[in-house]
Amino acid sequence: MIRFESVAAFDEALRSLPATDAQACEAAASRQAMLTKPARSLGRLEEIAIFMAGWQQRERPRIERGRAVVFAGNHGVVAQGISAFPASVTAQMVANFERGGAAINALAANAGLTLHVVPLDLDHPTEDFTSAPAMSEAECLHALIAGAAAIGDADLLVLGEMGIGNSTAAAALAAASFGGEGRDWVGPGTGVDGAGVSRKAAVVDAGLSCHGSSLDTPFEILRRLGGREIVAIAGAVIAARHARVPVVLDGFIASAAVAPLARAVPEIVDHLIAGHCSAEPGHQRLLDRLNLRPLLSLDMRLGEGSGAAVAVGVIRAALAAHDGMATFAEAGIGGG
Repeated sequence: MIRFESVAAFDEALRSLPATDAQACEAAASRQAMLTKPARSLGRLEEIAIFMAGWQQRERPRIERGRAVVFAGNHGVVAQGISAFPASVTAQMVANFERGGAAINALAANAGLTLHVVPLDLDHPTEDFTSAPAMSEAECLHALIAGAAAIGDADLLVLGEMGIGNSTAAAALAAASFGGEGRDWVGPGTGVDGAGVSRKAAVVDAGLSCHGSSLDTPFEILRRLGGREIVAIAGAVIAARHARVPVVLDGFIASAAVAPLARAVPEIVDHLIAGHCSAEPGHQRLLDRLNLRPLLSLDMRLGEGSGAAVAVGVIRAALAAHDGMATFAEAGIGGG
């Protein structure tokens, strides 16, 4: 397992990424060409099957140990009045996850995923990033380690989050990674009104101004502007890549966790699937910058990994067709 024991270890893990298995991709593509259908008639389902084959390193991939992980963290920047809910709701929602009463519980079960909830020091919010780094170096490394540890033995990983205030942190990460001002990236999040959105934009701009030229590496962007749950997603993404586990990202916040990584190492997205495009205004723009095309667009903006869990149904359909269809030869049909 990848261990982020130092900033240097984090940098090395990010810059030594394994590639997909080209031979497995070729074998899967050859199988697709022999199945009883016109070429490319299943569209993105064919692409998904080949993608999964490359990362699972087998011609006929399967999802046997699908895992959804929801990381939870609290944010000191909530003190700036950027959320419709108090920070105490994070712990309350974690309890709801553990009781089985949240949307992600139902959606993960429906998708055949085991659900793991990882609360990260909820009693100690990050610092308010408008006046100080959100985390110390040690705190950021601890969150990365927690993310890496959570991937377990998954053969498909769904990543989600819970954290009041984290859409503001996500907007700050997107702006620091890909440019623009707060107003280019913020949205209603948990449901704030127009004045609340304006406050969020001002808070993002204040954070960018506070940290300025220090936002020069992926690690510094994450630790200065992120949250523990967001950093844990980044750690899980890197660890999954080294384990060759394909990852389905959820919405704006999960995607923002990848933004600082992708700014420095664009190929980090090669093992990622964008499960959906959320209704949060900055998400499509962020997906464009990440060069990820979402599977679904259902006007969802819940978080929790909910949109990604729904997308797993599409991925299972792609693999079912790839594995279960007959070839032209098997079916005794000419023209294959």
